[in-house]
Amino acid sequence: MDRSEFREHLFRGQDGLQLYARSYGLAASSGGTKVPVVCLPGLTRNSRDFHELAGFLASPAGGGHFVISLDSRGRGRSERDDDKRRYTVAMETLDLIAACAHFGVERAIFIGTSRGGLILHHLVGLAPTLIAAVILNDIGPVIEIEGLLRIRDYLNAATGPASWLAAPRYLQSIHGADFPILRDDDWHGMAKAIYRDEGGLPVADFDPAIAAQLRPLTADTSLPDLWPQFDALAGLPMMVVRGEHSSLLSEITVGEMKHRHPDLVTVTAIGQGHAPLLHLDGPRQAIAAFVRR
Repeated sequence: MDRSEFREHLFRGQDGLQLYARSYGLAASSGGTKVPVVCLPGLTRNSRDFHELAGFLASPAGGGHFVISLDSRGRGRSERDDDKRRYTVAMETLDLIAACAHFGVERAIFIGTSRGGLILHHLVGLAPTLIAAVILNDIGPVIEIEGLLRIRDYLNAATGPASWLAAPRYLQSIHGADFPILRDDDWHGMAKAIYRDEGGLPVADFDPAIAAQLRPLTADTSLPDLWPQFDALAGLPMMVVRGEHSSLLSEITVGEMKHRHPDLVTVTAIGQGHAPLLHLDGPRQAIAAFVRR
């Protein structure tokens, strides 16, 4: 199999819910020798976000790693949960542990985008021996409420793209100011990652109950920080990627992360907001260099 291609996998979470993942490259059982890489998407995103980066990291140019990219419960091709109360970071951390068991992964480099990074803050308390290294994509121990409110409003908007032809421009109209670096093919790729096809129309590929959880948020909502969990990660090799125009992860928070973890590798994704596309020039090379080390 060409390493730019992928295999599809179905497995069960600890509560029996059917979950989906993609894998790229050779697992240890098939002759792979490198530490595997596990990719965790954002709140309502899915494994397709990592397709290009995963293919690169699985290729000889990217280090020849076995790469796993997950659909969290209720997203992408993972089953929707009848009990909406189970859409939590804690439950999704248990799903991650189940995924590692399914693939026979005893130790991995984890890449967590946004919600995926929050899961990694919890994983260190439940299964620290799984973690060889951590890459946090535009997420840290402190979440800025302004950024979270913007996500709330976008995800709960009543409108969406009227057609596949309109989808890239629709996304650009919402996110373009924060992502001036993106080209037309990037917006087309984002549309294919975010939406699934239903009757020839693009539909956001997640359970709407996940976005609904954000509706009660206000500017006065107090968000707990995760500094104790971050400090538990501080003995591990770690990188943080921050979008230049991010409203969710502040430069002040990144500075404090660096203060607490002097060896932290920090990368700014120029011309991007929340959350950066990691396969673009800049983040892609930085991640490959970090993973090689």
